[in-house]
Amino acid sequence: MNTMDLDRLGDEIAELSVHLEAATARLLGLIREFDAHGGWGNGFRSCADWLSWRVGLDPGAARERVRVARALGTLPLLARALAQGELSYAKVRALTRVATPETEEQLLAFGRAGTAAHVERLVRGWRRMDRIAEARETERQHVSRELHVYQDGDGMMAVRGRLTPEVGALLVQALAAARETLYQQARLRNGDVADVSAETPTMGQQQADALALLAETALHHGIDPGAPGERYQVVVHVEEDQSVLENGARVSAETSQRIACDASRVVMRHGQDGRVVEVGARTRTIPPSLRRALHHRDRGCRFPGCGVRFGQGHHIRHWAHGGPTTLSNLALLCRRHHRAVHEEGYHGQVLPEVPHPPEVRGDPVAILRARNEENGLHLHARTAIAGWLGERLDVGWAISVLHPLAR
Repeated sequence: MNTMDLDRLGDEIAELSVHLEAATARLLGLIREFDAHGGWGNGFRSCADWLSWRVGLDPGAARERVRVARALGTLPLLARALAQGELSYAKVRALTRVATPETEEQLLAFGRAGTAAHVERLVRGWRRMDRIAEARETERQHVSRELHVYQDGDGMMAVRGRLTPEVGALLVQALAAARETLYQQARLRNGDVADVSAETPTMGQQQADALALLAETALHHGIDPGAPGERYQVVVHVEEDQSVLENGARVSAETSQRIACDASRVVMRHGQDGRVVEVGARTRTIPPSLRRALHHRDRGCRFPGCGVRFGQGHHIRHWAHGGPTTLSNLALLCRRHHRAVHEEGYHGQVLPEVPHPPEVRGDPVAILRARNEENGLHLHARTAIAGWLGERLDVGWAISVLHPLAR
């Protein structure tokens, strides 16, 4: 093959690559729309899991496609450059890790001028600058934390302080839990009937009561956060026509079956007057030896495209309907997909482990070129060529010029 033939071959490779980049932009737009409307929410945990199953992408590559697709929704300049074949997906993928609507114009110019390797180096330097700024801000917040408790002039105790974001979030959650506990206690005392003679406490008063409960609870338990073991027990009363939790809330039959599918179980029998006449021993529906065999066989959640290593034993035919607790009647499912199978209607619906790809009729290259031309794209071998002339990249100087914090 002579030099002229090799040049033509190189041009064809470059032109076809540009067509593929334009098609990738269209693909990312479809993924973004599919993700935004929850098209993957029919049992899959995320759009990336659905892509991994339906398209055959590696899970990491699927997550990256979804991330880039979402980012391009707020970065129209980068999205347009990819759609017109001016930037490769590799460059766009890197730039979307750091670009914002305020910085994308400058980063786009750098992406056009430099190679994909240059862009990766710039992004690494950019993220280092972000981490330095973030570390400085985190240190500033940590140093400025404070909490003051002092007695006011009328004898009341006043509390004033500033907490780091994560500690503040923890306090807010704890106060909300304490308020809920106090509310439940009030309901039980009043027999679920509101006391119209009592004034409803303001939010500030509720917060004060909640803080008192937190302090009492902490002292009572010796400032012990508790063991990571089983702290709560969910009690489900199952009757012929309904299932009811201990607090009186009704749950669906499917929810009660999911809870009982793989959980500790104590069977209590009641007489006609409602009194407990018999309490069985605490048992598990799946014995340890069978559970080990189930984990060894399934190696993770069996829902297509999932594969989460840890899960719950699911009775394919529930034991409440006469299904045996045997290995052939069990499947390992993660919490998300155990709920999908019970409450979201996946009974009997077969999903292939690897879906068949759609049939492409005709020459795929010709189809791709024709589709891009229909969209007004006139792509050629030099559409995506970088403006780099071989000079050395000074990453530090580039960051000092482009990064807002460095400027």
